[in-house]
Amino acid sequence: MLAFLGFLTIVVLLALIMTKKASPTVALIGVPIITALIAGSGLKIGEFMTSGIQSIAPTGVMFIFAILFFGILSDAGTFDPIISKIINTVGTDPVKIVVGTAILAMIVHLDGSGAVTFLITIPAMLPLYDAIGMKRTTLATVTALGAGTMNILPWGGPTIRAASTLGVSPIELFSPMLIPFGVGIIFVLFAAFWLGKKEQVRLGSIENVREIINTTQMDEEKARLARPKLFAVNIILIIAAIATMIMVKELPPHVVFMVGFCLAILINYPSVKDQGERINAHAKEALMMASVLFAAGSFTGIMQGSGMIKAMADVAVTLIPQSIGRLLPVLTGVLAMPLSLLFDPDSFYFGILPVLTKTAGSFGVDSIMIGRAAILGQMTTGFPVSPLTAATFLLTGLTGIDLGEHQKKTIPLAFSGTIIMLVVSILIGKISI
Repeated sequence: MLAFLGFLTIVVLLALIMTKKASPTVALIGVPIITALIAGSGLKIGEFMTSGIQSIAPTGVMFIFAILFFGILSDAGTFDPIISKIINTVGTDPVKIVVGTAILAMIVHLDGSGAVTFLITIPAMLPLYDAIGMKRTTLATVTALGAGTMNILPWGGPTIRAASTLGVSPIELFSPMLIPFGVGIIFVLFAAFWLGKKEQVRLGSIENVREIINTTQMDEEKARLARPKLFAVNIILIIAAIATMIMVKELPPHVVFMVGFCLAILINYPSVKDQGERINAHAKEALMMASVLFAAGSFTGIMQGSGMIKAMADVAVTLIPQSIGRLLPVLTGVLAMPLSLLFDPDSFYFGILPVLTKTAGSFGVDSIMIGRAAILGQMTTGFPVSPLTAATFLLTGLTGIDLGEHQKKTIPLAFSGTIIMLVVSILIGKISI
């Protein structure tokens, strides 16, 4: 019963969001409450929701102050010279811009943090996309593909979890997958090239693009808020914030952005009146997406606390027919990315993976094959589209797009990337059939 309600919750949630029948906030709060009540959780739902919200609170605070931090710096015109430089370097070619976005996302994700990747890549590239007239969904998709593929790295969360479950080192798990991983990176660049070509066709002539840029640059309100003399100071502030997040582990990202916001607004807009105006200008966006993040925390708390996640894991394993036991690695690889929509990384790698490996062992299949297949998609290519990870809402929030729209555009490409890496893994013998 619990497992059925769990699957029903996910299906209804995704259906409501992707068909735009309900906002993500409403769906994330309302759907699991109803199914948990049916499951008999009663008033314990409040406890589950509170637990989930507490787990997501640091991310929510980080998101609010990250929006304010980058919003203030954007108002001050900090990114305008960078945009001009990029345009002068790559011209107005959408193909080069989208491929450059993919490369930037993959480089930034070397630290293994999806939140940091999105917080750096999106604010840096969004003004350029807007100035040229490119779709924000393209920015979100290519950033998600880059970050998702790079999440396979041995210091990425999924690989570390899989290695812990299997009792091997992350390097031992990852090293045989180096070639498939490389092919995955090539696929991301190819997908970026393809998306860039589509944007190129849609935008039309270069003259039209330049007209859009010129119109944007002539905005009087933007000129009033610009602080060109503080460009160097603001760039140093951004670099300091990023370096602190990456290098100083004692200071969590939400603290860094809270301090960074204070410095940014004091430096650029010392007047109390101006500070109030700038905060109000970005408050709506920050509040809307923070509400989605806390709703996501509530959703995860109910799913875990009610036992639905665990029940789903148990049922998923029992559904595997004995006749395809030796094909478990391939089956795991095929389902890995879609399973990111159903299971958070802890539930999958610490709940489902051990049972899968034990089942595979009874068929003479090396358990490490299951682990290799899993990291090709489960919360790697799949994490930036999953409603179970706060980073997904961070990505959609920063780009200002709808979750369902992002999922419909990104899931097919993310799944394709996983399948291509899986096929290469089979061909070179790293995953057996």
